[in-house]
Amino acid sequence: MTISLNGIGVERTEAIDAEIRDLVIAGWTSRDREALEAHIAELERLGVARPKRVPTFYRVAASLLTTAAEIQVLGGDSSGEAEPVVLRLGDRTWLGVGSDHTDRALERQGVALAKQLCTKPIGRDLWSLDDVLDHWDRLTLRSFAVDGARREPYQEGTLASMRTPDELVRLYAGGDELGPGTAMFCGTLAVRGEIRPAESFEIELEDPVLRRTLRHAYRVRDLPVEE
Repeated sequence: MTISLNGIGVERTEAIDAEIRDLVIAGWTSRDREALEAHIAELERLGVARPKRVPTFYRVAASLLTTAAEIQVLGGDSSGEAEPVVLRLGDRTWLGVGSDHTDRALERQGVALAKQLCTKPIGRDLWSLDDVLDHWDRLTLRSFAVDGARREPYQEGTLASMRTPDELVRLYAGGDELGPGTAMFCGTLAVRGEIRPAESFEIELEDPVLRRTLRHAYRVRDLPVEE
């Protein structure tokens, strides 16, 4: 599938028609054991089994990746979570911000199944990964859960608590680069309070060194479940 993105460099911006062939969701990617246990525990409270290994790489359909401002989900048990996303496009690797939106009810039956059933939103704007690698740990990931006029902080933290993209790529691909057309969601942070659905989610990745922020927002439309 092909999606239209914007590559934002330090000196110029370019339009990218990104052909995505493979979509990978990296799970349990924290390098902070305490933070990892916190995320596993919050999912266990929802009935999700502990992973057999960490990190885990879930393959989902490339067609799930979207820049749309609205996604449709079955029922009201899904929620988003902000993640850095690395994409290998042509001869370059880019960094974006996305949401691993997941069906939490089906997650009790199987994580891979739950991830496959939900669209994966991503912002249109990307940064060159090379521009941020030297200060990766200072990048800050945030999300907000929005219901009507209420906008609540949902996640926040620096990427210092998460495995670096080069480590994840080596663990997944066995080399220094992803395959052409591969997008990888790189993991998330524990939420504030409980994992919960919302009418919409806002996600952002802030670079305090180069003073810029990647942002995306999307609405969630719940479809009825017919018995």
